[in-house]
Amino acid sequence: MLHSQNQQEHGPPYQDPRKGPSLALLLVDVINDLEFDEGDQLLQFARPAAPKLRALAERFRGLGLPVIYANDNFGKWQSDFNAQVQHCLEEGVRGKPIVEQLVPHDEDYFVLKPKHSAFYGTTLEILLRSLTVETLVITGFATDICVLFTANDAYMRDYKVVIPGDCVAANSAQRTDSALQLMQQVLKADIHPSTEVRLPGTTAPPH
Repeated sequence: MLHSQNQQEHGPPYQDPRKGPSLALLLVDVINDLEFDEGDQLLQFARPAAPKLRALAERFRGLGLPVIYANDNFGKWQSDFNAQVQHCLEEGVRGKPIVEQLVPHDEDYFVLKPKHSAFYGTTLEILLRSLTVETLVITGFATDICVLFTANDAYMRDYKVVIPGDCVAANSAQRTDSALQLMQQVLKADIHPSTEVRLPGTTAPPH
């Protein structure tokens, strides 16, 4: 059962090992059936991002660092996250190739969000505070919508923002590139690839 609150490159590690888990990975809207207009376009760019994101999540889990899913409830106020995962794994569902690579683990956390930002109207901030998180690694879909809104809200709350450029996707490469540049410039986000995200207890990023 998933936990819920309803349950630099070459730089130092983002987490101080003397403290609690001050680094967390956030996966935004990756559990998605993509059954909407232009969902096929997003699928095209999400496919290469999914294995990179899966590898990054495994690195976090291997070090006991929090992995948090923030997912849209699609206006369904009786949403059940586990049921949503199972729906997205059904045959014929457009988003299945992505979701089957990013199935949550029992130790992971999740929050359901009603709007674009993972912070708006959710318990995410309370969860991050309880986990003593200071740096938020934000990944998922779409780069120029929900990832952007979430990164903005994280920055406004004084979190250090990391957005691995190979772990996000939008409906076009141009839209992703523009959003990443904006977040780097305005939100001071680190947008290096996931292989350059240095985690505590590691001597160098894996290649």
